[in-house]
Amino acid sequence: MTASHDAAVVERARRIRLAVFDCDGVFTDGRLWLGDDGHEYKAFHVHDGHGIKRLLAAGVIVAVISGRRSDAVTKRIRELGIAHLVEGCEDKLAALRTLQKQLGIGDAETACVGDDFPDHALLATAGLAIAVANATSALDDVAHWRTCAAGGAGAVREVCDLLLAARSD
Repeated sequence: MTASHDAAVVERARRIRLAVFDCDGVFTDGRLWLGDDGHEYKAFHVHDGHGIKRLLAAGVIVAVISGRRSDAVTKRIRELGIAHLVEGCEDKLAALRTLQKQLGIGDAETACVGDDFPDHALLATAGLAIAVANATSALDDVAHWRTCAAGGAGAVREVCDLLLAARSD
C-alpha cells in the first residue's frame, strides 16, 4: 500500500467482490473523437487493461456501466474479458442494483469508480467509492478515495492495484 491509502480505504477495499467502472472519463480521458467518416474513436491505456485482467484472475467481478453506447467501448471491454457491460444507461443505480441482485453482492462488497455527476448515485451507495484524479468536484461528498492518475491515464490500474493489494494484506 502507498501512503495515499489510509486504513479506512484499505479496509473497504478488502471487502470488494464487485468493481464497477464508468467508461468515458475513467477508462478514457473523457474526450470524444469523431471522425469525418462518422466513426467515434477512443484511446484506452494498456496498463488499465493489464490491471483489469489481474483483477479478474483474482476472482473480483468487473462491470462497466456507461451512459453512452460505443462500438469501441464494446470491443475493448470484451477484449479484456469483462462479462458485465451496460451501455446507453440513463439510470446507472438501477443497473447496479440489477447486477448486484443477479450476483448476490451487496453494497459493502461493491466498489464504484466514476468521474462526473452521472456517477454520483453509484458512488453514494458503494462500499468503496472512488473518483479519478480529474473527476468533477460533484463527487467530493461521496468519494472515499481519489486516484492520483487521471481517467484514461492509468486511473483504472490504480484502482485494480489497490483492490489486489488489499486482498493480499
